[in-house]
Amino acid sequence: MTRPKKKLRRIDAPFVSLGPSGVTVRDRLKGLTPEDEKVLRLVGGHMGALASRDLKARCADGLEHGKETWAARKRDLTVESSSRWAGSVTKATHDQWALSRRGQAAYLDSLDAGIRMLRHRLSLPVGEKGTKRAPGGYRSTHEWFVKSRRLAALEERYAAARADGEAGRVHVVSGGGRLLNTRHNLAAAGLTEAEWRKRWESARWFLAADGESGKRFGNETIRVTPDGEVSIKLPAPLAEYANATSGRYVLSAKVSFPHRGEEWRDRIEANRAVAYRIHLDVDRGRWYLDACWTRPVVRPMPLATARAAGMIGVDTNADHFAAWHLDAHGNPVGNPHRFPYDLTGATTHRDAQIRHAITRLLHWAKRCGVTAIGLENLDFTAEATREKHGRRKRFRQLVSGIPTGRLRARLVSMAAELDMAIVAVDPAYTSQWGAQHWQKPMAAPTRKTTRHDSAAVAIGRRALGHPIRRRTAPPHDDRSDRRGHRTAQAPSGVRGREETRRPVTDRAHDARSRTGSTRTRATSAPKTVRDARSAVAWIQDPLLLTD
Repeated sequence: MTRPKKKLRRIDAPFVSLGPSGVTVRDRLKGLTPEDEKVLRLVGGHMGALASRDLKARCADGLEHGKETWAARKRDLTVESSSRWAGSVTKATHDQWALSRRGQAAYLDSLDAGIRMLRHRLSLPVGEKGTKRAPGGYRSTHEWFVKSRRLAALEERYAAARADGEAGRVHVVSGGGRLLNTRHNLAAAGLTEAEWRKRWESARWFLAADGESGKRFGNETIRVTPDGEVSIKLPAPLAEYANATSGRYVLSAKVSFPHRGEEWRDRIEANRAVAYRIHLDVDRGRWYLDACWTRPVVRPMPLATARAAGMIGVDTNADHFAAWHLDAHGNPVGNPHRFPYDLTGATTHRDAQIRHAITRLLHWAKRCGVTAIGLENLDFTAEATREKHGRRKRFRQLVSGIPTGRLRARLVSMAAELDMAIVAVDPAYTSQWGAQHWQKPMAAPTRKTTRHDSAAVAIGRRALGHPIRRRTAPPHDDRSDRRGHRTAQAPSGVRGREETRRPVTDRAHDARSRTGSTRTRATSAPKTVRDARSAVAWIQDPLLLTD
């Protein structure tokens, strides 16, 4: 009895990802005097208190917020700072509230996925085995009971979160909820109360100003001249600390922005908007200045243009990129490449590892001569839930540890600087079909093809618009001339494609070996032996004819 074929889900068409919409560069504020640091701390603390108060007012407004309430908050802040400082604070508050709403929606989706999975597993008999697509029932009645209690807890959390969402209530901590919780676990974090207090205060400072086109050097609040001089418009209560005209304070440090310095200088000389942010790295005791500006929306590269020169297929894993170069017809070229990275440790270390791996990948792709990279459009939101994989804790940690969103955003922004496009493809069945059709054929005595390498080929072929399968169905025995070419690797007009093998001539079969003997077939005896036997004269006796 044959098994019924498994129904495959619909595979989405590949598309070219949009490029970055903004740029951010950073430089260190070197040579600050104690007076400079004192002024920066005073301004940051004063504006941070105003920003926290404004965030509280915005959260209290909820869904009833409008232009009138926004204008009222800005007027109240202008009295204690300035109109431009007040505009930067209210805009940052609005963005923070919107970000919290998006996080609330993601939290509701996570709870909903867990509840649906729990209900599914609780509906199955105890001990029933699962499949590749869905887990089975729980192992024991005790585990079933514990999970039923967890279902009730998740449903209660979901009801509370949904009520907050409908009412427009969000829960925001100025300075970060993670840092706030660290206060109750100082020993585990390896911090003293004084060290934690420094981090907490610096995280709650507000030293950011939005740019304004048409104004001098693109920003009136935090102004940076082309020669690197940094000056700050002091709030009204701190005007006594000004050391320049118009209530400004000029810092002793100068910036140059080694990266994208020319682009930044062109913008400020044309009085185009540039936003600045000053912040302190408490661990190193260093002050930094970030400059950011928006870019015009550029139409992405057409998909046909991106495919013209071939593709680099990239399979994203927990510790490396597996990449393979494919030509325009989907044929793997050369050997596969692997770009490892380490995602353990601090956030800064993980981010540096990703940047380093992406840089090596892009440089290799540039040497290959391609203009696009095929990447899976991964989303592990449903896979990361603990309710689906149950006891497989290490697998859940592995899936959750892959920074898919940050990796894709970083790769798109870095590839745009090299005029390369990122083609996002549906990740369905790439590992399974890649291993089925490409892992064994691409193996060699000196090269071991892994499952990740074959998945990279499958991703690249899908990005190029080719089927993952290497060949189409072969023609009938005597219909090859009418059925046409049997492979899907290249069209019939391309030179060098796989064609019907030409008949081997007798002369090719009689090629001499290293010993000087020749063979007619692989199983025949050497011709020298046959010639020696034929040298012996042999005459057949005539047949005796009788009546």
